[in-house]
Amino acid sequence: MDQRRFTKNDSGFVCGHCGKEVEPLGYTSRNHCPFCLWSRHLDENPGDRASECMALMEPVSAVPDAKKGYIIIHKCTKCGAIRRNKAAHEAKVQPDNLSKIIKLTAKTL
Repeated sequence: MDQRRFTKNDSGFVCGHCGKEVEPLGYTSRNHCPFCLWSRHLDENPGDRASECMALMEPVSAVPDAKKGYIIIHKCTKCGAIRRNKAAHEAKVQPDNLSKIIKLTAKTL
């Protein structure tokens, strides 16, 4: 049985899509840009940075979640992997762009 493990890896980065400087959240692993919502295929399990793909991941959809707020669905532009990531639209440091998240809720995979 495959066990999912979470590794906290809260570091800043420069977005590979829009080029903006992204600061750490301070409480969990930030895995996507709060400005354009794009991500990079870095992880096999959350925060482990073990993926060999390293391609950009496009935000293709978002779904509301009663407990977690919004979940952003990313699709890898190279290998097609799909990942679900909790939005940080209520973060104190660089919150995710809520209007872009809401627009993504109208899209389906």
